[in-house]
Amino acid sequence: MEKSMAEMQQEVDQYISQFKEGYFSPLSMMARMSEEVGELAREVNHLFGEKPKKADEADNSIEMELGDILFITICFANSLGIDLAEAHAKVMDKFATRDADRWTKINTD
Repeated sequence: MEKSMAEMQQEVDQYISQFKEGYFSPLSMMARMSEEVGELAREVNHLFGEKPKKADEADNSIEMELGDILFITICFANSLGIDLAEAHAKVMDKFATRDADRWTKINTD
């Protein structure tokens, strides 16, 4: 069930396009993204931090929170006409050049 980034962007666009409201404004999506990142932080804190869940708290997961972040990221990109595969390629090039010697490589024979 692997999908390319282009397929994911198209799938999200088809979903959003069925509603009159369409994509939210960039400011609203930024707020939504911040909210989702906060929910991820809460889950990470429950699993790896010192704050256990309350007995009556919803059973969310890191996987679902990351999925929510991916969804809103795709929405944000689609609304601004950004190709996420291209954005990813540019970021990886940046890391490969700017940070080429920043970290200790595992195999440095």
